[in-house]
Amino acid sequence: MTEYSFTLKFNFSNPQLDPNSYIEQLYESGCDDALIGIGKQGCISLDFIREASSAFGAVSSAISDVKKAIQNATLIEAAPDFVGLTDTAKILGCTRQNVRNLIFNSEMRSPFPIYEGTPSIWHLAEILTWLKEDKLYAIDDALLEIAKVNMEFNFARKWRKVEPSLQEDIQALVA
Repeated sequence: MTEYSFTLKFNFSNPQLDPNSYIEQLYESGCDDALIGIGKQGCISLDFIREASSAFGAVSSAISDVKKAIQNATLIEAAPDFVGLTDTAKILGCTRQNVRNLIFNSEMRSPFPIYEGTPSIWHLAEILTWLKEDKLYAIDDALLEIAKVNMEFNFARKWRKVEPSLQEDIQALVA
């Protein structure tokens, strides 16, 4: 079993629901390995440290546990996934400037950002894979695995919003 650290953010179909009322239910449904954050009305965030045989098993069981406690909860983000230079530097234990130099000095081979701006945003899994394969960095396998799984959950969540009649045509165009 491997220990995976990740965050799941949910919102409720009824934004008037008080997230505080679900804390006991979350612990009873299996989320006793999570720190629960309540901020914005109608939203809840859970920071998990979960043991499982795979990252997919850890994240999917956590989502199921949340949905047992809060049937109307909708996943809005699985993290870590979206990162900037500062986030990446913190994860790698180096400076932001070091990460910036790595990416911009290897521009042709480095991952493309999903958002180019100030700040630019990347998928963590793509940066970690690139650093491991091209730059020969020692990347924690559990971190890489959880980043890949979270990226896939976030893709799936967004794909549900694509008009079903367009999905086949879009897949053909981006293949």
